[in-house]
Amino acid sequence: MQVIKYMFQPHGDERGQLVALEEFKDIPFRIKRVYFMYDTAEGVVRGFHAHKQLEQILVCVHGTCKVLLDNGKEKKVVSLEKPYEGLYVANNIWREMYDFSEDSVLLVLASELYDENDYIRDYDKFLEFVGCK
Repeated sequence: MQVIKYMFQPHGDERGQLVALEEFKDIPFRIKRVYFMYDTAEGVVRGFHAHKQLEQILVCVHGTCKVLLDNGKEKKVVSLEKPYEGLYVANNIWREMYDFSEDSVLLVLASELYDENDYIRDYDKFLEFVGCK
């Protein structure tokens, strides 16, 4: 499984830093939904799902977290530690986000609007969907 991490271009001076993200330039899809997670309690694991169509970029804009990516055959853990790096998560990839620092804010850029029918929330059904069971 290939892990794609984007390094976004920070722009800064004595005033601070700025990162601008543009669809099809910095992000490989049209951004249709943006959301973020924060105040995640210690020990909480989020995600536990895959998507049939939706693609995402995950950016830990503050603090740190880890992301487990699973394509049904291989698993990889990716650390997100910098606000100018983004993790691409393709469709058909099971994801679990965990080990959130107390101050973490995880921003998610999604290629589609929310659609419950696009979610695969059962791991065995995910394995069937990707042809590994």
